[in-house]
Amino acid sequence: MKFALIGALAAAGALLVINSASAQTIPDTQAVKNVVLVHGAFADGSGWRSVYDNLTERGYKVTIVQNPLTSLADDVAATNRALERQTGPAILVGHSWGGTVITEAGVDPKVAGLVYVSALSPDAGETTGQQYEGFAPQTDFVIETTKDGFGYVKPENFKIAFASDVSDADVAFMRDSQIPINMSVFGTKLTNAAWRTKPSWAVIATEDKAFDQKMLIHMAERIGAKVTKVSASHALFMTQPKAIADTIDEAAKAVSK
Repeated sequence: MKFALIGALAAAGALLVINSASAQTIPDTQAVKNVVLVHGAFADGSGWRSVYDNLTERGYKVTIVQNPLTSLADDVAATNRALERQTGPAILVGHSWGGTVITEAGVDPKVAGLVYVSALSPDAGETTGQQYEGFAPQTDFVIETTKDGFGYVKPENFKIAFASDVSDADVAFMRDSQIPINMSVFGTKLTNAAWRTKPSWAVIATEDKAFDQKMLIHMAERIGAKVTKVSASHALFMTQPKAIADTIDEAAKAVSK
């Protein structure tokens, strides 16, 4: 009886060792649970609040970049600092000018996928300004430039041009808290095009007055993005948080498989 018990325990121990060894050899697919949000021109990261709330409720760890908007290099550096703080793979999201930033910064090995929110997506060797060539100008989106070369959206045009579906009170605050962008960034050539090696998604606002609709569709199709269209202004990052969060969630799950 004693020897039988010892033999049974030895066999059980051996089985546990085998199972443990087998478990260690099975590749572990790392789920993407990190999201980094990059804002565009004339705004700051606080506009992502509703997207942030939606994603954190789903269990994502969300980091919001505060771009200085002083140069492409400065904005990429700010995004790189945020990526350095991630403990695993991340979905990198950019709105408007933020699309240029994630295109350059998205080659970081921690970036598993890209989400463009009515965003620009130049190729390596191209400038952001080149993306507008051949498309209709948006006459309501008027930028006033300061003596030192920084641009603001014309205050009288802010609601119709940027945020027609936002409340008057919120529009007034957005208009009066604009962060100007150094207009020279639109002439800076990109070194990288992360969308060439990373899977991409795009959310396009059908009432966007900052870009010609054909331009947004052309950019999304060129990068091979899966497109979602929403009825919204250029401020869709504020007015369509669920649609944007759904797309980010879809991207995270797709690259986790």
